[in-house]
Amino acid sequence: MDEQIIADVGQWLDEVVIGLNLCPFAARPRAEKRVRICVSHATTDEALLDDMQAELERLSDASPAEIETTLLVIPDMLASFEDYNQFLDLVDLWVEQFGWEGDMQVASFHPNYQFAETEPDDAGNLTNRSPWPMLHLIREDSLEHALEHFPDAEGIPERNIKRMEALTADERRRLFPYLFG
Repeated sequence: MDEQIIADVGQWLDEVVIGLNLCPFAARPRAEKRVRICVSHATTDEALLDDMQAELERLSDASPAEIETTLLVIPDMLASFEDYNQFLDLVDLWVEQFGWEGDMQVASFHPNYQFAETEPDDAGNLTNRSPWPMLHLIREDSLEHALEHFPDAEGIPERNIKRMEALTADERRRLFPYLFG
């Protein structure tokens, strides 16, 4: 099962995140095998926070040349976006309380991701829709370094939304089969 989950996430990374250039910083670490995809089989908030802590420590202890970033995939809980979104409050608290603020940040992806003040079927939500609920653990230093060398980084979200709006119905079905299957 983990192999299929990892394959699903890898395909999403390659075809959506990198293929559509949603994250212009993802291609190089992915090609260099520095993106860690880890499956958590936690079924409680506490167990998931423990798994996240272990992955934050692993990421912190490794050099960026070994692991640039980690995707913690959550197949056994938080299927509801509302539950997932509430869990993100715990994540933020955890990052703050355990001193990761300024060193690490957590980005969020979910099959039913919905930005505030949008409708569920708004194309812009596709930018954060993934095959499984997941937490993206990011090194602050790496992000700052990447942003320094990228022109108009502030425009990335708007460009991504426009890219998603431009997808045909067939492209959406092909790129997001878990949404239209």
